[in-house]
Amino acid sequence: MSIQDKQDDIIADFEFLSDWEDKYEYIIQAGKELSPIGDEYKQDKYIIKGCQSKVWLYAEMQNGKVNYQADSDAIISKGLVSLIIRVLSGFTPKEIIEADLYFIDRIGLKEHLSPTRSNGLLSMVKQMKLYALAFNATQ
Repeated sequence: MSIQDKQDDIIADFEFLSDWEDKYEYIIQAGKELSPIGDEYKQDKYIIKGCQSKVWLYAEMQNGKVNYQADSDAIISKGLVSLIIRVLSGFTPKEIIEADLYFIDRIGLKEHLSPTRSNGLLSMVKQMKLYALAFNATQ
């Protein structure tokens, strides 16, 4: 699956949900399904700056692809980072850098998140792309 295919799957899932209460439940469930991050990554150097809650993000390069792991002390933030990981993890740095994450607007996240959560979401995307830029520079 491509980055676009993964985004389209999330958009399709959201289209089946009737109201924002169900959509928030979907986001929370996505966070619950996120693989646990090791305690060694729950350090200040892995915290995403700009998030209202604590969100830890770790990235590693394996076989030319970037894989992300994350956790948060807030259930909505954990769900949001989980969605972005679902879309971006397992692709080359170049694919991640060039990715247009249109699913965020299409599912209405920006309009339905508080301004601080919306800023945090943008910080998550920015940090993931920064990791990809760093990996791309070392190739």
